[in-house]
Amino acid sequence: MSTLAPLRLLREPWNTSEGNQSNAIVGASGGWCQGLDIPNELFLVLGLVSLVENLLVVAAILKNRNLHSPTYYFICCLAVSDMLVSISNLAEMLFMLLLEHGVLVMRASIVRHMDSVIDMLICSSVVSSLSFLGVIAVDRYITIFYALRYHSIMTLQRAVVTMASIWLVSTVSSTVLITYYHSNTVLLCLIGFFLFMLVLMLVLYIHMFTLARHHLHSITCQQKPPTAHRGGSLKGAVTLTILLGVYFICWGPFFFHLILIVTCPTNPFCTCFFSYFNLFLILIICNSVIDPLIYAFRSQELRRTLREVVTCSW
Repeated sequence: MSTLAPLRLLREPWNTSEGNQSNAIVGASGGWCQGLDIPNELFLVLGLVSLVENLLVVAAILKNRNLHSPTYYFICCLAVSDMLVSISNLAEMLFMLLLEHGVLVMRASIVRHMDSVIDMLICSSVVSSLSFLGVIAVDRYITIFYALRYHSIMTLQRAVVTMASIWLVSTVSSTVLITYYHSNTVLLCLIGFFLFMLVLMLVLYIHMFTLARHHLHSITCQQKPPTAHRGGSLKGAVTLTILLGVYFICWGPFFFHLILIVTCPTNPFCTCFFSYFNLFLILIICNSVIDPLIYAFRSQELRRTLREVVTCSW
């Protein structure tokens, strides 16, 4: 049975023949070109863990009225995006197992259609996850630099419009990607979006940390204790930076995979890199596992509510 393959359409370049790919691998002749044999059970376990964790995060935010704010609504949407990764993982594994053991009999056309739907889910999670990370960064930036005007700038209505727009754009863009996956233009747009959001968040974080450092230096000179507001803002910036770093490590290899598909699809070393596609998928799923742990560890209010949800203290 083949390994889990969300985004399997991007597993190998479509503009190289099977013979050329085989020759490229032979030409690179190295043990590292054989890729990794990752057991299906690992995908299944990580998918289940991620699904449970993100469900708890969503339940905690919905339960606690103190968390009913635009910032936590954005975090909730990010958790839902991570859940899409888990759901696509579990759905693909389930279909593969049922088809392999003959429990489920489906026409080839239906199987291809289901694969496209699953691919669309994980593509949508790519765009929505990165978008919500960017929105959360902007929200934190407004909190720090426009604290007195925050509630007039980030109203609930604007937050709802922002969330709805992101989900709409993510769905449309994922549909376009799956439909025109063979187009370099579509891949370049996806790569460009990834790089744009990374640069945007890096600029915001650098500015936030610059202000925090200047503020802490002023407090030290005046020998005054730091205010709770600035301390909380700095903690929030650190949290978002950790999230950005985790996202970059987990999603970076996949986007580098896309770059190589566009730039050097027949190069032997690029072909060797393509053979590690399943490892990149594991990293993607690990991102959805790690994110909830960061929320629970960094947010005392959310951590307390998570304990209440787990112990059913409703």
